[in-house]
Amino acid sequence: MTGLPGPADGRNRGARSGDEQRRAPIPVARGPAPEHRLPGLLAALCDRLPEDRLGEWEQTLARANGPNDPLLARFTASQPAAGTAERMRALLQVWRTELPDLPGTGLALALAAVRAAPRPFPAQPVISGPVSAATPARLTSGVVLEVIRSASASLLIATYAAHGASDVVEEISEAVSRGVQVDLLLEETTHAAAVFSGLTPDVRIWHRTGSAGVLHAKAVAADRHTALLGSANLTDRGLTENVELGVVLRDPGVVGPLVDHFRWLIAPQSGLMRRCP
Repeated sequence: MTGLPGPADGRNRGARSGDEQRRAPIPVARGPAPEHRLPGLLAALCDRLPEDRLGEWEQTLARANGPNDPLLARFTASQPAAGTAERMRALLQVWRTELPDLPGTGLALALAAVRAAPRPFPAQPVISGPVSAATPARLTSGVVLEVIRSASASLLIATYAAHGASDVVEEISEAVSRGVQVDLLLEETTHAAAVFSGLTPDVRIWHRTGSAGVLHAKAVAADRHTALLGSANLTDRGLTENVELGVVLRDPGVVGPLVDHFRWLIAPQSGLMRRCP
């Protein structure tokens, strides 16, 4: 066959092979490619902050010339939520280390892409009391209000005790004014209903019918998409000063059955709870 070397070409093949071996560069051992931390920090930021706050971060980053822009230092100092300023400082440090020449518009675009990408929302820790850097937890007082605000059709709240918590009562009133159906499952022996006496009769308050056990659950569920579960009662100290622990769930597959359970408890056919006049 024309163009293919025959047996007589073996010497030439060997010579060419040797020439190629002499010209080939010596392979250099390579370690694993350096891992960039910026994507992970941006994703964690999206998991931690509500949409309106993320929008503020995106706009601020877009106006920054780089990680050393004084605008970012002022924005960091203005962050009120626990742990948020530390997250911004960590982001700036990694930005300086990994991509110091990347303008703020580039990082803002990356944040927008992470926000837009559909992904499951992990459970998020919530605390009351002292704040440490051990975990990116949010404060119960703020999360309760955020969950209530996110309700568009129904709001279900269960608590063993209620005292003070005027911000929570006001937020429930706002939910009622926008057409949200509110159900409060309260423990009668703690007189928790007194805190909500100023709300309209449209707010349904439920007590247990029997005397065995107490209603000890603490939950705030917005529609069927978001729920806060934890140890904190709706009291001023429980939401701020006590050492309390909770978690925010944003998975409808988990929140939906939880809401269904409480709906079953207050259903007339269950006979387990009664609506208070």
